[in-house]
Amino acid sequence: MQTNNFEHPLNEKVRIYLRLEYLIRQMQSSCQKTDHWQHQIFFRALFDLLEILEQIQLKAELAKDLTQQASQLKRWLDVPGVDQQALLDLLDKLELMQRQLMTASRLGQELRNDRFLCGIKQRFSIPGGSCCFDLPALHHWLHLPLVHKQSDMTNWLEAISEITNALQLWLRLTREQGQFQAQVARGGFFQHDADDACLLRIQICPSYGVYPMISGHRNRFSIRFIPFEDGAPIADTIEFKLAIC
Repeated sequence: MQTNNFEHPLNEKVRIYLRLEYLIRQMQSSCQKTDHWQHQIFFRALFDLLEILEQIQLKAELAKDLTQQASQLKRWLDVPGVDQQALLDLLDKLELMQRQLMTASRLGQELRNDRFLCGIKQRFSIPGGSCCFDLPALHHWLHLPLVHKQSDMTNWLEAISEITNALQLWLRLTREQGQFQAQVARGGFFQHDADDACLLRIQICPSYGVYPMISGHRNRFSIRFIPFEDGAPIADTIEFKLAIC
């Protein structure tokens, strides 16, 4: 059965992590495309990411989160039935990610120093500012051979590899902490305890014609399902799956 998937952070830190992941995924996807319109999406996502990194010092915070996850996983080392080798491999990976993150230079600094990126970044904050008459250098780059452009984009992605790898690992482990369970919202409303959670994940069939509006914090949350079409009725019971991570 087809489902729509939603995620909602329960604290500001995870909110930032999810935004960074969203931008990195845009960059990784558009990097593989051949259409130069998609390549403009790459730059917009890149500059949004740099703006976040400029405002918030993430390196130490993310490294600390990786260390905390490693501490939690070590509790399973003496538990019977646990794949010890797989667990040790994961702990080694966490340690490597944490070490690479802490020894890296300031996140995004290589991109901030890139002459081409510096020359076009400011115009991307202006509506329609990436037109050829505003950014002739970008227009020239967009018409370079595809292999040249993909090489440049791969290098720019490599410049943020430390945060990409650490963030992906932390989010993967966080998501795996919560198992999806069937739930029912009555009259379009559902509430539950969060028990120090940091992330909610929801799966719902699109045939209900609703989307979730979520509010809450690490101890308690509520979900109100809103009809997408104005004036559309809400089912008396809405079945969905919820993972509290």
